[in-house]
Amino acid sequence: MSQYPILNGYRLIEQIGGGGFSTVYKAVNLEKHRAAACKVISLIPEKDPTQLKMFSKEIKVHSLLKHLNILEFIGAHTVHPGSEEAKMFFPAVYMLLEIAAGGDLFDKIVPDVGIGEEIAQHYFMELVSGVRYIHSEGVCHRDLKPENILLDARGTLKITDFGLCSVYKLKATGVVRKLSERCGSLPYVAPELATDGSYDAEPVDIWGLGVILFTMLAGNTPWDEPTEKSPEFARYIRGLCFGDYPWDRFSNEVLSLLTSLLSIEPSARITIPEIFGHPWMITPSQIAGKGPMTIANKLTENLRGTGDLDMASPDAVNSLSANTDGDGDHVMRNAYQSQFTQNLQLFTQTQSGRRYTPHLTRFYASLRPSILLGLIQEFFQENNCQTTSPKEVTSGSNEGMWKMKVGGYDRRNLIFKGTIEADPFEINGVHGSFVVMARSQGNPISWRQLWKAVVTSQTVEPHVLKRRSR
Repeated sequence: MSQYPILNGYRLIEQIGGGGFSTVYKAVNLEKHRAAACKVISLIPEKDPTQLKMFSKEIKVHSLLKHLNILEFIGAHTVHPGSEEAKMFFPAVYMLLEIAAGGDLFDKIVPDVGIGEEIAQHYFMELVSGVRYIHSEGVCHRDLKPENILLDARGTLKITDFGLCSVYKLKATGVVRKLSERCGSLPYVAPELATDGSYDAEPVDIWGLGVILFTMLAGNTPWDEPTEKSPEFARYIRGLCFGDYPWDRFSNEVLSLLTSLLSIEPSARITIPEIFGHPWMITPSQIAGKGPMTIANKLTENLRGTGDLDMASPDAVNSLSANTDGDGDHVMRNAYQSQFTQNLQLFTQTQSGRRYTPHLTRFYASLRPSILLGLIQEFFQENNCQTTSPKEVTSGSNEGMWKMKVGGYDRRNLIFKGTIEADPFEINGVHGSFVVMARSQGNPISWRQLWKAVVTSQTVEPHVLKRRSR
């Protein structure tokens, strides 16, 4: 990818994701045998100066944050439009970040089911530890949501995306200021952001923690938005929701913590020290110290129970032969491979070799890519999703793969976007496809709902390969 500069010795080799403003690439440093992710935010002369200021703030703040539960910031570089450098390289802001080899935490959570309290406590403890550190540095994240919570190769939680953060406290003097900017995604924002006044910083992130804990345990957000427009929120503020599903299946200790995190009045909201002292949080963990394999098994317990993982690595693909990878692939494989990622089945077999796939929203099917993507496109169009036409990749490392983009709105009315990739394979003379549904924008749980709808649809399900019952 010669149109992109080499950053700190890292060369961009392949696109792995993207969102509303950016594209994410794999990057490798062959000399140091290290891998990273590079977030590329395109710049054009007409780019809003406010957005440029936001990117600069994100780089400055993220580069100063060093904590086990914060995605590591490696470096950054800007190629300005109209500059001499822009004659050689794509004008953009480039941010080198730690590779989150474990993928999205919420990609492993079954919609409307969630995960067990034990594993939820484990990850919520790590999430709160990260937020405590962020606040200790005088920073408020303001955009805590599932798509900003990742896992590394060991299964450790990592908070990312500081694009909407704000510095609210000076460390040197301890002086605190109120915030006024309205930002964030409606299902996760605190109710005080729906008013016109200024607001305290820390309670906003505490509210976000509450919505995330609920989502971990329930497999869905509690409401569309924290206003009377949402019937679910209206029932919550009147105390009428606790006999409703899923509130009625939470333990008393979980309910106590959730309602303290989701206190409508910011000044009455629980604080970080109080969270760590809550009875649910101080209950001794049964999985702490047992290693990444135990954590991976607990995290995917409900996915196995629903049979979703049976489609990730069916018996038939075990006979596929692997080819030799190039140097860059070798570096990437070393960065990704661990007991945690192996147990999550993030490595899959394709005709071209063993492939790392951070998305569990994948499956194998007994149809060629061109035919299969045609069926999937029909399903999307019948369900009010916008798609591009399926196209074959005719050059590069993905030659022979078929791709199609899809977008739409989930049931919380949030936009989602992603790419459907179908790699051809052949087993004993039978041709098939390895399909990855790679989310680029939106809630990972909503994307998993879309995946489940595809693989269980009348047109696609008969062709999906599954693991035989043990």
